[in-house]
Amino acid sequence: MLVDSHCHLDCIDLSEFDNNFDKLIEQSHSAGVEHMLCVAINLKQYPDMLRKVRNYPHISVSAGLHPMADETDAFSVEYLSELAVDDKVVAIGETGLDYYYHKGDSDWQQQRFRAHLQVANKVAKPVIIHTRDAGDDTLAILKQEHVENCGGVIHCFTESQAFARQALELGLMISFSGIITFRNAAVLREVAKEIPDDYLLIETDSPYLAPVPHRGKQNQPAYVQHVAETLAEIRQTSVEHIAEVSRNNFYRLFNVDH
Repeated sequence: MLVDSHCHLDCIDLSEFDNNFDKLIEQSHSAGVEHMLCVAINLKQYPDMLRKVRNYPHISVSAGLHPMADETDAFSVEYLSELAVDDKVVAIGETGLDYYYHKGDSDWQQQRFRAHLQVANKVAKPVIIHTRDAGDDTLAILKQEHVENCGGVIHCFTESQAFARQALELGLMISFSGIITFRNAAVLREVAKEIPDDYLLIETDSPYLAPVPHRGKQNQPAYVQHVAETLAEIRQTSVEHIAEVSRNNFYRLFNVDH
C-alpha cells in the first residue's frame, strides 16, 4: 500500500469523477493509496477544505499559507496556532520561499516563513517546506528558526545534492513528486539515488505535476504509483520496498496512527 504525502484534494477538478468527491477517494484506494495528506495553500479556502475531508480517517490535513498565496491573505500567528491544534491537522504549511514567481521584495515571504516555523515548534508538528530559486535563504531560515525541533519535509524536491545533504543534516525528509519521471529530470534522479531510506517520501502534489505517462493531464493521488515505480528503478530496488519505507516514514514524521 502507498501513501500520498502531499496533495491538494480540494483543488482537483471533479468533473472526471462524475463531480463526486467520494469517487475520487474510492479510485485512490483502489489504486493502493491507503492514506493522503491534503495540504493547505491558503487560509480563505481552508475551512471548506477541512469540511470536505473531515470525516475521512485516511485523509490528514495541514494548516498554512503557500508562499505564492496573496500576501494580503489574512494571516496571523495566533490564527494559525488556533488551526494547528485540531487533531485532524498533522503538519504546518505548506510554507517556504518562492523567488521564481516573486522576484521583488522577499521580506514578507521570509517573515511569513519564519512565523510558520515558530508555530510548528510551538505546537510540535512538522513543517511542509516549499522552496524554488531560494535555496540559500531557505536553509538559512530553517537553521535560524531551529527546524530540527519540529522536523519536516522538503516537498516536491528539485534542489541540488548539496542542498539535500544540508536538509538531511537538519533531520528533514525529502519528498519526490512526478517530476522525477520527467525526461529532463536526469540530475534530480541522481540526487534521488543518494537519499537514505529513512528520509524518503513520495507525493503527487495533485492536481499538479502529473507523472509520466499522464504528464499534461490533471494529477490525482492514484498516480503516486508511478513515482514509486520510477524511484524503485533509480534506486535498484522493488516498488514494494519504496512503498514500505515511504509509508513508514510518513506515519513516523506526521505522527499518524495506522
